[in-house]
Amino acid sequence: MPAHPVLRPVLLATTALALLAALPAFAADDELVRPQHLAAPDTPQAAATVLAARRYATFWHTGDARYATQALSSDFADRTLPAGRVQGPQGPLDASRAFRAAVPDMRVEIEDMVVAGDRVAVHLRFRGHFTGEFGHTHGQNQPIDFQAFDLYRVADGKIAENWHLEDNQTLLGQMGLQP
Repeated sequence: MPAHPVLRPVLLATTALALLAALPAFAADDELVRPQHLAAPDTPQAAATVLAARRYATFWHTGDARYATQALSSDFADRTLPAGRVQGPQGPLDASRAFRAAVPDMRVEIEDMVVAGDRVAVHLRFRGHFTGEFGHTHGQNQPIDFQAFDLYRVADGKIAENWHLEDNQTLLGQMGLQP
């Protein structure tokens, strides 16, 4: 039975509002870095794990702390903590800020992502130009292109633990800090 003519504008407005309310969820997902290759089961747990990893990669891609806050649990633990880095969510925030001071145009891609249970393995690629400062060294627009491998444990939709390896030899060589 068609809607009464008086109710049609109300139904149309309600439908339009519902669609508009859904847009931020889609827009938020669209602005996240997407993996080029993804191997994950089609389960709610895997979807939450992928979302946490994409948010974290987007944090590194943009430097926007809200993505780190969305991705990392409050008791986040870096299991391969570099010397001098603070443990917990503050560590990656500080590291990103310092690295962006050296490579302001840094971009991050997820080349591969593999999910198994509460773990996700992520192959990342970092690109940009060394135009800022790293320690006492000033960049001279050197191209930066290095890779990293991370393994996350995700609990309640957030990264609780991270083990990571970066190709620092390549990075430091590109910065002119190592032969």
